[in-house]
Amino acid sequence: MPVADLAVTAADYRGITGEAMAMGERPILALINPAASARMALAESLTNIAASNIGELSNIKLSANWMAAAGHPGEDAALFDAVKAVGMELAPALGIAIPVGKDSLSMKTHWNEDGADYSVTSPMSLVVTAFAPVKDVYKTHTPQLQTDLGDTELLLLDLGQGQNRLGGSSLLQVYDAVGTVAPDVDSADLLSGFFNAIQSLIDQNLIVAYHDRSDGGLFACVAEMTFAGNVGATLDISSLPQDDVASLFNEELGAVIQIRQHAYAQVMAVIEQHGLGDVVHTIGSLNSLGDFNIQRGKELLFSLPVAQLRAQWWQTSYQVQKLRDNPQCAEQELALVAASDDPGMSPLLSFNPAASLTAPPLLAYKPKVAILREQGVNGHQEMAAAFDAAGFVTVDVHMTDLIDDRVQLSEFHGMAACGGFSYGDVLGAGGGWASSILYNEKLTEQFRQYFHRDDTFTFGACNGCQMLSQIKSLIPGADAWPTFKRNVSEQFEARVATVAIYDSPSIMLVDMAGSRLPVPVAHGEGRAVFTSDAQLQEAKVTMSFVDNEGNMTERYPLNPNGSGFGVTGLCSDDGRVNILMPHPERVYRSVCNSWRPREWGENGPWLRLFENARTWVG
Repeated sequence: MPVADLAVTAADYRGITGEAMAMGERPILALINPAASARMALAESLTNIAASNIGELSNIKLSANWMAAAGHPGEDAALFDAVKAVGMELAPALGIAIPVGKDSLSMKTHWNEDGADYSVTSPMSLVVTAFAPVKDVYKTHTPQLQTDLGDTELLLLDLGQGQNRLGGSSLLQVYDAVGTVAPDVDSADLLSGFFNAIQSLIDQNLIVAYHDRSDGGLFACVAEMTFAGNVGATLDISSLPQDDVASLFNEELGAVIQIRQHAYAQVMAVIEQHGLGDVVHTIGSLNSLGDFNIQRGKELLFSLPVAQLRAQWWQTSYQVQKLRDNPQCAEQELALVAASDDPGMSPLLSFNPAASLTAPPLLAYKPKVAILREQGVNGHQEMAAAFDAAGFVTVDVHMTDLIDDRVQLSEFHGMAACGGFSYGDVLGAGGGWASSILYNEKLTEQFRQYFHRDDTFTFGACNGCQMLSQIKSLIPGADAWPTFKRNVSEQFEARVATVAIYDSPSIMLVDMAGSRLPVPVAHGEGRAVFTSDAQLQEAKVTMSFVDNEGNMTERYPLNPNGSGFGVTGLCSDDGRVNILMPHPERVYRSVCNSWRPREWGENGPWLRLFENARTWVG
């Protein structure tokens, strides 16, 4: 479910520090109060980025993107008020710098059509992007409600202090209205206290889920948390102001957090320590019914199945997708979103990733692996990092190095053809890369000799997979490999899918058969196409896309490219050459998964693929 508040990346391939980025924007509010619009945009960037382990508020730096129709009546004054509110008042009060930004001051267009004059004018708006270093990327919280921690509670931190100003809200837009009173940042100290409280709770591991409230209101906030957690929730809004609609749909600043029930006293102590005791409300807990229920005391105000709400929430995406993409794929994705019995991603491991195969005695010798890339390929660093973690010496080898004889494949025991956009993907699925080998006699012979050595292994992911499939005539035992064509969805697919690993001769998947693993995919041409059923029967298939029950699937988006029988990985007859469309090198560390089971340690399951290669080399 795409409900994240922020983006977090690791700073390197081994450590736990990183960077966080989040955004805030409230342009509709500028129609009511330009200064409030700017303050709320800045504040929303902070309530979004607060879900990561940052520490001090002053660690955050902002980028401000200003937009206005300069010269249009009233807009210059609105821009002045907004810049003053943020640049001279709120940001200094919070101790945050705005070292960078840009402006677009021509947000008005006019034209003449059939003798009539027309114009469109955009309201003054500010988009704030917050950036900060992260102390521990493992301590990043998402809106996913946790269902395996015993009794938990949901708390609302209401920085609007019960004012419930509805101006500019999604609710009013539904009724074709803007409103007259906008939400605002009434106290920089309260906002600062909120951020510091959340950071303290994160440091002490007292939060288990987090979601910003200020974009959609409390109803949307908790509904999205149930979507992500695939679980029901029951809210009791007895402690909120009596206007139920305003309490549920105002877009004042704030957040909802999930905490363990037994930690309630500790959490409240932290909240009160930071001056938020008067704005915190215990609003509910999870339920096992799969429904989203809202009540005031014993009076039930609202109840619908989470799956039904999720399907409604998906409608905008569905309508766009149906027009833009393959409409059948849009229908299949909507059906998945609306399913009430789908368990969600359900990894299954046939081995223990923590039991590393590359013990110190083995690492005394580090064989060399060529990290092969071509023009436009961008996945070489993560590929090198994965092989490095498994005990190899990794060498960056560009195709021009081979052409100019700076490097020879005879120097290596392993070769990894990387993903990323070879020749910008404009020459077909890895076709340009393959042609640079097949139409160069010297390279053709060098690759042929490498593949025919019995002491080498080869791995290709994404573009590398596509390229190797097109030079299969040089690879012993690869005659039955398919070609890779455009995705059935007619779109580039960048998402997480689940694959099942099968018994095969693959030297890189030893002891991994029977596992069901999430893995990122990022390709536009990943659909495996076989010339005949006989070719498919002959091919050594190593893995296929599966649904969340573990069944092979051809349905979108669980199968993101539409490959028949879900085929997405193959190996040569002797198992020394492996190709697959997903990107396991991107998640050899468990923390690099956008979602993972909590019990996974540092080693991601996909590290085993690279360790198996190291073990095979000996």
